[in-house]
Amino acid sequence: MSDLVGKLICENLKALKPYESARRIFAGGDSESETWLNANESPFANDFNIETAHFNRYPDCQPQSVLAPYAKYAGVQANQLLVSRGADEGIELLIRTFCTPGKDSILICPPTYGMYAISAETCNVGIERVPLNTDFSLDLPAINAHQNKVSLVFICSPNNPTGTSIGKAQLQQVLEHFADTALVVVDEAYIEFDASNTWATELAAYPNLVILRTLSKAFALAGLRCGFTLANSDVIQSIMKVIAPYPMPEPVAQIAAQALSPKGLQQMSEQVDYLQHQKVWVKQKLSQLPGLELIGSDNANFILFRHPQKPALMDFLVKNSVLIRDQSKQVSLDNCLRITLGTQQQNEKLLALMVRFFTQQRELA
Repeated sequence: MSDLVGKLICENLKALKPYESARRIFAGGDSESETWLNANESPFANDFNIETAHFNRYPDCQPQSVLAPYAKYAGVQANQLLVSRGADEGIELLIRTFCTPGKDSILICPPTYGMYAISAETCNVGIERVPLNTDFSLDLPAINAHQNKVSLVFICSPNNPTGTSIGKAQLQQVLEHFADTALVVVDEAYIEFDASNTWATELAAYPNLVILRTLSKAFALAGLRCGFTLANSDVIQSIMKVIAPYPMPEPVAQIAAQALSPKGLQQMSEQVDYLQHQKVWVKQKLSQLPGLELIGSDNANFILFRHPQKPALMDFLVKNSVLIRDQSKQVSLDNCLRITLGTQQQNEKLLALMVRFFTQQRELA
């Protein structure tokens, strides 16, 4: 770092380690030859049409062609919805809108999605951590002890990386406990894999409820960067004060609108069903491998497991061009790896390599 940069960079950023996304970790790899099962992406690449007639114009900040169908899909009013560059931008917008730098804090419940903490750190906002219980439920007494100490409570449900959904009774207690002191943000990035547990229909009952959604997972549009914030209209209008003037590029809006059409929704539903069936089959095969322990639940498009030979297994898979995600740095997840569900062919390749690995280990013993 040069003397000038070292002098000018924000103090809170000097020691900050960037979020290690799956793509950043394996940057420079050959995507065509490698099997990517590490980023919770969909294995499906769907076709869309693009009309270029308006590319010379700045796009709508909040295109109705996207808001209207998503509001209908989610069962909310259009004024309870904001579209952004992925749910990641929604996280940052919430922190920028409702947390004063150097003064306020957020609460997170690890093991959980890493961008809550990264966004808070970049905004010079404090982070209170209350780890999940050993069964990955909420530690309610510890969370409740932070009343009047935090402005935002982030809860991922279904949770990444454990695949567990938080019970409705627990979430209701958190919402009621923080009713007058904090917004409770329920991240539903994986909700299409556990649709009955959505909180989208409860916005009217809980003024402090905020929900994050995305088109990256079930809708197979991770490369599009399109996410949604669902909340009561006063929360949405507050966020609109800080959002960039043109957050939704015209091509993104066109593709999102097609994905949210009746045809697009049917396609998404069929692909989710396919992945749900793959999940049952892959879990059954994993359970037969020696020393492997399935961890958490399966309410998402991934499977988490633990094995004492985690480092060697991870290295073996990488050398054979199959990439999965190491979660062992997370709280309570020592020796844990996460598999994103792929096509049957991709899943078969992964499982065959794992069987080969354990066979070799047995022969060496």
